[in-house]
Amino acid sequence: FLPVLKFFPAILKTGGTMALTIWAYALAWGFWYAFGFVLLILIHECGHLVAAKRLGLAVGAPVFIPFMGAFIALKDAPRNAWIEAQVGIGGPLLGSLGAALCYGLYPLTGKPIFAALAYSGFLLNLFNLAPIGFLDGGRIVTALSPWLWVVGTVIVLLLMIAHFNFLLLLIFLFSLPRLFSLFRKKTDEEARYFEVEPGQRLAMGILYF
Repeated sequence: FLPVLKFFPAILKTGGTMALTIWAYALAWGFWYAFGFVLLILIHECGHLVAAKRLGLAVGAPVFIPFMGAFIALKDAPRNAWIEAQVGIGGPLLGSLGAALCYGLYPLTGKPIFAALAYSGFLLNLFNLAPIGFLDGGRIVTALSPWLWVVGTVIVLLLMIAHFNFLLLLIFLFSLPRLFSLFRKKTDEEARYFEVEPGQRLAMGILYF
């Protein structure tokens, strides 16, 4: 049992925060929708986890925060923009597949909950593709052009004006340091971080757009 015990903290951390998040969402939308939605978030985060593991990066177990989503902590910093983008795209790719599965189950079962989960899953992944700061889109466009962070900032500002939301404000504020970094002089090492081969940039651009 000793080798198994080392996984208990991760299981408790992910399972405990998942249960708390399901409970919080269930208060507003009922248990089954909450369960399905949190499961879609988990699938999204597993996309990041698989991508990071494939690249040899050490990562923590997913942690859920009610009404704010979930995250995995990278214990190893990406060495360059290409690696960061691959980790970033993993979540939306697998997450969209999870939403597509729900979309396929709706006509097969006739249950509206699958249509609702598909809509929510696609919207969640689309929102995460906004090219700003620590959102998946912000990480992905480091391999395209970090100047797309300016576009992402404008998008989030317009969303805040149209439908103010505390989460949008947090995303905007926490993304400012990366945005400001565009306008300061970079060291040679910092400049090399964004060096991406044309074929890699094309591949990531196709996946992203």
